[in-house]
Amino acid sequence: MSTAQIGTDLSKAAAFLRNGEVVAIPTETVYGLAGNALNEYSATRIFEVKERPFFDPLIVHTSSIQRAEEFVLEIPDAARKLAEAFWPGPLTLLLPRRSIIPDIITSGLDKVAIRVPDHPLTLELLKMLDFPLAAPSANPFGYISPTSAQHVAQQLGHKIPYILDGGECGVGVESTIIGFENDKPIVYRLGGLAVEAIEKIAGPVTLMAHSSSNPLAPGMLKSHYAPSKPFLLGDLKQLIQQYGNEAAILSFHKQYSYTHSHQIILSPSGDLNEAARHLFGAMRSLDQAPVKYIIAELLPEQGLGRAINDRLRRAAAENS
Repeated sequence: MSTAQIGTDLSKAAAFLRNGEVVAIPTETVYGLAGNALNEYSATRIFEVKERPFFDPLIVHTSSIQRAEEFVLEIPDAARKLAEAFWPGPLTLLLPRRSIIPDIITSGLDKVAIRVPDHPLTLELLKMLDFPLAAPSANPFGYISPTSAQHVAQQLGHKIPYILDGGECGVGVESTIIGFENDKPIVYRLGGLAVEAIEKIAGPVTLMAHSSSNPLAPGMLKSHYAPSKPFLLGDLKQLIQQYGNEAAILSFHKQYSYTHSHQIILSPSGDLNEAARHLFGAMRSLDQAPVKYIIAELLPEQGLGRAINDRLRRAAAENS
């Protein structure tokens, strides 16, 4: 049973955070489980509440490029151009950290993942605080990310005191993580900012493969974002023939079967941005359906389709 209060009281959220507590906050991507990024106790609480392995680093959230400069040694030219173009927004930059950032935040690595989220409530909260917030997604480690206050309450409401309710998330998948080598951008995690948009500002990017352990950046683990039911990815027509009515169906824009009562279409109009907004909510809903399996298909490998496919593949990783 949920015990967390749900509301829009910024002063209350700020008070909990100043006292070293962790609270859930809305962003444009997903809801985050936030704590004082400069406080080792608060950071430890994030890992404990999520049951997240300590080798998986956290993203630091702040309110502006100027504030970000307080926590990193430098912002290379290419990184600054991206920040100026896309902050606030679903872009995380991996930059050399100052010693003020505790080791637990970066899992001992010399770079910190940092971003400015694009949500009015959370931006206002960040401006009220004299410290940045570490905030991975507000869900048990490895499970589907939350895109509403109610999703957070269902999973972590018994472990945290407050959920700042900012409505449904506008983007719906986590931020894109970009690092740099010799001023050349490297995508460590596909996300809510399309690669095409990044390349218009920073030139060609390199895609970094997932890590099965000791990731270089947050969100790089191969198996992640997974429902509790077996999640199977492939040709939906064949999967429907194979699993019949034992499976729930997750499709991009087509209705594949009129006899299945448990199927969700991410975007009937074929809009990749709409599909991204609906992805985690749809996965969560189908995970609660009275079926044995969830079957799904890949989307076009363009725009946010790449990030959606990344999440689908990782949800299916244990069953592939």
